[in-house]
Amino acid sequence: MYSEADLQSAVAAGVISHDAAEALRVHAAGMRAAPSADEEHFRLITGFNDIFVTIAAVLLLVAAAGIGNAIAPGVPGLLVAGAAWMLAEFFTRKRRMALPSIVLLLAFVGGVAAVPIEIIDSTRPHFSNSVTAMIGAGIGLISAAAAYVHWRRFMVPITVAAGTAALALTTIALAVSGLMAVNADTDPEPYLLPLVFLAGIAVFAVAMRWDMTDPARETRRSDVAFWLHLLAAPMIAHPLFNWLGVSEGENIGAASALGVLAVYVLMGMVALAVDRRALLVSALAYVLIALTWLFDRFGAVELNVALTGLVIGSALLALSAFWTPIRSALVARLPGGMQNRLPRGMALSAA
Repeated sequence: MYSEADLQSAVAAGVISHDAAEALRVHAAGMRAAPSADEEHFRLITGFNDIFVTIAAVLLLVAAAGIGNAIAPGVPGLLVAGAAWMLAEFFTRKRRMALPSIVLLLAFVGGVAAVPIEIIDSTRPHFSNSVTAMIGAGIGLISAAAAYVHWRRFMVPITVAAGTAALALTTIALAVSGLMAVNADTDPEPYLLPLVFLAGIAVFAVAMRWDMTDPARETRRSDVAFWLHLLAAPMIAHPLFNWLGVSEGENIGAASALGVLAVYVLMGMVALAVDRRALLVSALAYVLIALTWLFDRFGAVELNVALTGLVIGSALLALSAFWTPIRSALVARLPGGMQNRLPRGMALSAA
């Protein structure tokens, strides 16, 4: 079986023409009775060898960290980052193996970030909260720079999400540091969720920018957008449901439970419009909590978990089965300019 990445590589290498690749996509989509854009492809595993290589790479990286621990603070991060880069030269740049590439990217960025953390931790300094936040911002900036260098060399789609996450951490840390610089007694906790929510909206906007440059989802840009959506979803969902009072699963009232369901429906409409399922998955745990409470509240104590699973499972399966026609009906009601920028599923192909 040939993946979307294999088709893109074949077109880039001149093995087949762009028109031939597009004809193959259309033919395959027709056999599945769904357009390729609606399938939301992303490459993770192409065979068991991906898992085999990933396990071996993780063992090697753990060994490198262990050896570094016996030398000096900061060395474990350097060894892990260096080993991850060298492994990526073969398994990412030459072999183009998806799962090992993801693991090696995370190991490289994590290793780079670990170096200053290990060095600072070894000295056990006593910083003020403001200075600590500034150090966190610096580490986030270093991580973003590491992700950028890795992207320039290997172009792994998840790298952009990793760098964006680091920049979001940097921005939040700088905002917290600024608040504490104005008033050292400021409790940053009340500001964290709003900052995370705003950062999530910004990441979602970046994801849409990547998505809109590839509405047919034929290039690497679509894979980059997928990981950005996956990053943005929990950053948006967690603050929203925390404000509704369901994060701990306790003290949920009827209004909160119904509010969760209303927000989830709204997220479902956004997910349908942009043809990304990440928002639905990220918010799923909160909906399960709310529905379980509702069934328990109305007397189905013994069956509340089973009924919750039945309702949510049936709804998601039905949505998956009829995703394309539901999306078609929703997108048809959007302004024409917006439709032209959305992924070209059946909703837009028929227009």
